[in-house]
Amino acid sequence: MSETNCIVRIVLNRFLCYTYKSNYQRKGKKKVLKNLNAPIDMTMGTPWKSIVQFTIPMLIGNIAQQLYSTVDSIVVGKYIGDNALAAVGSAMPILNMLLVLFIGISAGAGVMVAQFFGARDRRSLSYTVGNSITVTAIACVILVAVCAPFIRPVLVVLNTPDSILDWCTDYLMISLIGMAGMAYYNILSGVLRGMGDSFSSLIFLLVATAINIGLDIFFVAVVKMEVAGVALATIIAQVVSATLCLLKLSRMKEQLDFGLKYLVPRKLYTMTIIKLGLPSGLTQAIFSSAMLVVQSLTNQFGEAFIAANVVVMRVDGFAMMPNFSFGTALTTYAGQNVGAGLYDRVTKGAKQGTFMAVGCSAVITGIILLLGKPLMGVFTDTKSLVDLSYRLMCILAVGYIAVAVTQSLSGIMRGAGDTVTPMWISLISTIALRVPIAYGISFFTRTESLPNGQQECIQISLLISWIMGAVLTVIFYRLGKWKNKAINRK
Repeated sequence: MSETNCIVRIVLNRFLCYTYKSNYQRKGKKKVLKNLNAPIDMTMGTPWKSIVQFTIPMLIGNIAQQLYSTVDSIVVGKYIGDNALAAVGSAMPILNMLLVLFIGISAGAGVMVAQFFGARDRRSLSYTVGNSITVTAIACVILVAVCAPFIRPVLVVLNTPDSILDWCTDYLMISLIGMAGMAYYNILSGVLRGMGDSFSSLIFLLVATAINIGLDIFFVAVVKMEVAGVALATIIAQVVSATLCLLKLSRMKEQLDFGLKYLVPRKLYTMTIIKLGLPSGLTQAIFSSAMLVVQSLTNQFGEAFIAANVVVMRVDGFAMMPNFSFGTALTTYAGQNVGAGLYDRVTKGAKQGTFMAVGCSAVITGIILLLGKPLMGVFTDTKSLVDLSYRLMCILAVGYIAVAVTQSLSGIMRGAGDTVTPMWISLISTIALRVPIAYGISFFTRTESLPNGQQECIQISLLISWIMGAVLTVIFYRLGKWKNKAINRK
């Protein structure tokens, strides 16, 4: 009996040890996942570590988001043809213009959320989130009602070739009707990032990206819906990601309150959202307006150049991702630290974040110059189109370093509450420089063989505007007036 008892004890002890170890491992995994989903308090710790911790999930998410439009272009180019690729490209500047209102709301709400989170102001944080949701719903209804009748007339005014006019119209109408999905994802993910949670947005975006890719292939290759199928796939995917963001916010009870009373518009919060968001929305509107004006010039060069420009902008979208990611990270970083009154820490983080952004952009520039043609070949099998796209891309490549500086320091200024200065810089560099330079080069390089001038005028003007934007941003950042723009200055 004693030997039997000994054996039983050994087996029981091993079982208990295994059970304890398994439970410990499971708890450890749950703890890790909980920490990943938890907001990051960027008012503590080493600045560059907080910035990197926040940036990496967001960078992956931004790359995934860029896959939306990239997969659209690949599927369209491979399954329908180069003209359909040109149609999606011609529609994008107008779609971006339609989104500027929500970009403004998202920017304003993001700054407020970051500062209230840093100040530990739970009540103001809750009302900011609720009012953002309500303002977005009102904006969606107004936008659809006002813009739908003007989609096709605007395309005609922009000299959109007849061969792609119907496709452009279909793409934009479907996107407009489903605008709420795009709007709410941008705004709610911005709220999550304002509280330092970039991981949840990443997970939701990866789910949506997988849905988008699957539906793209299904609607275009199987159902034969052509360009309309691409727009529908994107809308459905965005609705899914927006819904996941909303569910996440409703469960963040440690950070904020989420209920119907916070959805009722309050003048203080709605007006502050508009005040902070309007300059950012206008900045995007300025950029989108310039794109529309330049798109009219682009359309004059024909379908082949339009398609090449689409390819360039798709690669450009990926090249810009680190810049946008660091810019958004520094907006949240500045917002939280300004809310806590830690201005020395803001300045230190600005230097470290800008240095990292410039380093990433330098690497990306080298990759584009070395591997540009294979990248262009992903979108089309037409060799002449690949060669033209690569030539245009080389003109832009060095400009990404300048954009890294602009995005990083503008992010600091926006996070501190100064959304007006970046707007003026965008106005000067885009409207006062890019548009006149593009049309000027086109006009003065006209010949009998080139009746519309040099095609490269589009990319040259963009490069010059990027460099000037970086110079102006550095000057205004160093002046330091952004330090006096906090919502609740301590």
